Amino acid sequence: MAPATLALAVLTALVSAAISIGGLEDQAAVAGGFMPLRATLLAAGDGAGLVSWLLTPLTATLIHGGVMHLAFNLITLIFCGMAVERVTGSGGALVLYLVGAYAACAAQWAAGPHSSVPMIGASGAASALVGAYALLYGRARTRDIGPVPGWLLHVLWLLAAWTVLNLAIGLLSVQAGMPIAAAAHIGGFLAGLLLCRPLLLWRWRRA
Repeated sequence: MAPATLALAVLTALVSAAISIGGLEDQAAVAGGFMPLRATLLAAGDGAGLVSWLLTPLTATLIHGGVMHLAFNLITLIFCGMAVERVTGSGGALVLYLVGAYAACAAQWAAGPHSSVPMIGASGAASALVGAYALLYGRARTRDIGPVPGWLLHVLWLLAAWTVLNLAIGLLSVQAGMPIAAAAHIGGFLAGLLLCRPLLLWRWRRA
């Protein structure tokens, strides 16, 4: 069992379903989605609304733009989350997801600090679990090259592959009129790659 992953999936499904049933998608996106422009304005202003804004990377994970958006993110969360949680433990999986949510928003802000389009969905946070999953279960192992360790080269290779994939999907989604937050996916994935080894060490030292 993977209680943390299942709890996240159930919470996400229930909140997203309630918003959809109530026809509140647009209102929820504006109120609870992550908007890069807000961060830019807060950084230049007096910090009014800072506390509520700091929660938007988390609230954004509970808001989705339709059944397909929700279903895809839940499948990713459950599949990768359960596998990762078996290795890192529930605490590790939660850390990956929560840090991934903030890393995704940071990357999205860096890509467009003046964007007023709210970012919603759990895909950025789930990307951290995807990153950890790729590192834990990937079969390919890279050899050391001089002083550069193989594990670091493997991380860089995974990051490069994920970045190229998401940039390509992002470009196609813009052309189709349904842009996705490619930068957020990359930010979350990077967080998963960076946190995976420390979380493993943390868990097994406590065992």
